[in-house]
Amino acid sequence: MAHVVIIGGGFAGVWSAAGAALARGDADLRVTLVAPNEHLVLRPRLYEPEPDRATVELRRILGPIGVEHLRASVSTIDTGRRVVVADGREVGYDRLVLAAGSALVRPRDLPGAERLFDIDTLDGARRLTDHLRDREDCTTVVVGAGFVGLEAATALAARGRVLLVDRADTVAEPLGPGPRAEIEAALDELGVARRLGTTVTEVGDGYAVLSDGTRVEADAVVWSVGMRASELTRQISAELDHLGRVPVDRRLRALPEVFAAGDTAAAAFDADHTVMQACQHAVPLGKVAGYNAAADLLGRPLRDFTPGPYVTCLDLGGAGAIFTRGWGRRVMASGADGAAIKQRINQAIHPPVDDAAEILAAADHVYLDLPFFPRDEETTAPVA
Repeated sequence: MAHVVIIGGGFAGVWSAAGAALARGDADLRVTLVAPNEHLVLRPRLYEPEPDRATVELRRILGPIGVEHLRASVSTIDTGRRVVVADGREVGYDRLVLAAGSALVRPRDLPGAERLFDIDTLDGARRLTDHLRDREDCTTVVVGAGFVGLEAATALAARGRVLLVDRADTVAEPLGPGPRAEIEAALDELGVARRLGTTVTEVGDGYAVLSDGTRVEADAVVWSVGMRASELTRQISAELDHLGRVPVDRRLRALPEVFAAGDTAAAAFDADHTVMQACQHAVPLGKVAGYNAAADLLGRPLRDFTPGPYVTCLDLGGAGAIFTRGWGRRVMASGADGAAIKQRINQAIHPPVDDAAEILAAADHVYLDLPFFPRDEETTAPVA
């Protein structure tokens, strides 16, 4: 029996599995997802106070649609033999979808690096939550003022003092100038202090040292600087982009028998942009890659990846949230209005469970029209 193997149990992997099951229909085709954990972790929500709520049991998604789950970690991809090695076991494939995600870039040679916290993984978020659970009026240093750092800093502001540190000379440098005024105002409202043009050079017991020599009090130092695709991409291609992602064509094919999705895929968004390492692109990438992997084996037409409008929704804790549209990130909603949109997006990224028809219908609908989005020139928005 022909076999589609999917590596990764995040958004891209789960939706690749659903896409493959959709393309399979009643055909005789085996689909296996390889991932070490029992849950899909909703990484965009790990800044929240109770990270364990940001999980969905994989069996409730994969079981109803007839996808096997091999609980293992892949160490090797042998594209010549069309085999992956998962916890020492060889698993053959006819088509492979690499959806192994990305990981936080951790600092090298930083004294006290073992004391750093992060919200990149469920275990990391749990560790931070447990560390701060019984502390009152704590002081936290957050390193990195991008997407993740801003959401972490503004959430932690409810627990005490927060110092946001970044090498850049401006807050939210990756987001550009569009939403900067609203972000700065929210940080001011929440009392989040900033030290720009600097970074942390040492983490001690109860303190951090900045690159200008300043020693600051810190009950926790949260690292949120940089993401890079899974190292498995190196076993697919020698020509990776600056984020370690595999180049793919419009059908998300990296090699004749290999497709890539999510944070491992350097897919074109348009003539000027590649997709972001974010769930709003991981979801449709997965749906298309998984569908194409199965359709390719079954001799059925493949689908092009055609991304929907690019949006950003950034949680700013007690100051609400901002919702932007386009690569210039024009602010469409902020404060309480933005928070209402963010809350609905957080609900929308939960995949349907237990109902095969509902799961497959969602896999067939790459983008979902969400009427709560403010709109003018655009009429649809990504699922997540």
